[in-house]
Amino acid sequence: MDRKIIIYIILIILIAAAIVIYVVNNQNKNSAVEVQNQIQTKTQPGVQNMKHLITLKTNFGEIQFGTYDADAPKTVDNFITLTNKGFYNNLIFHRVIKGFMIQGGDPNGTGAGGPGYQFEDELNPQTESYKAGYVKGVVAMANAGPNTNGSQFFIMLENYPLLNNYTIFGKVVKGQDVVDKIGDVKTGSNDKPLSPVIIEKVEVEIL
Repeated sequence: MDRKIIIYIILIILIAAAIVIYVVNNQNKNSAVEVQNQIQTKTQPGVQNMKHLITLKTNFGEIQFGTYDADAPKTVDNFITLTNKGFYNNLIFHRVIKGFMIQGGDPNGTGAGGPGYQFEDELNPQTESYKAGYVKGVVAMANAGPNTNGSQFFIMLENYPLLNNYTIFGKVVKGQDVVDKIGDVKTGSNDKPLSPVIIEKVEVEIL
């Protein structure tokens, strides 16, 4: 075979290989961007809200929610600070009301405990999360009245017309089926599950 033809064939093969590598790399990059966009879409209102991904590892499975940093910066910071201290590890969801919400974050497991301090509400009617209200998957602070936030939080099982008295600071992006499963557990007095629903570990990821 003519030497020029051989060189020509080799060049064609190298060019083809380069094109394949470029396409594969570009697809991987686009895939990563798509995943990020999906998470942002699920955790919106507001692209600026999506700063952290919280993973609750429970004995029923994993629940992940994105934080609304722009809407509730103090609340998000408080949750992350407690998480980094291991505060939530091995606590329980002490209150479960089917069709409404599941509640946890009390170190005493009674619904009356907290981290030893309280902080103010973040209830801004101008934010999209406030306007959207307490829809399925929303994560909000439990309280005993105005400006009594501590460590307790709840996750919505269904859309519910609550008054805007509870700071919304995130929304479930993965594991709503786990939330729903917890919502079906049998409960006793004070809506406490008869078998413990344990938050084994909580992790924070910066996005």
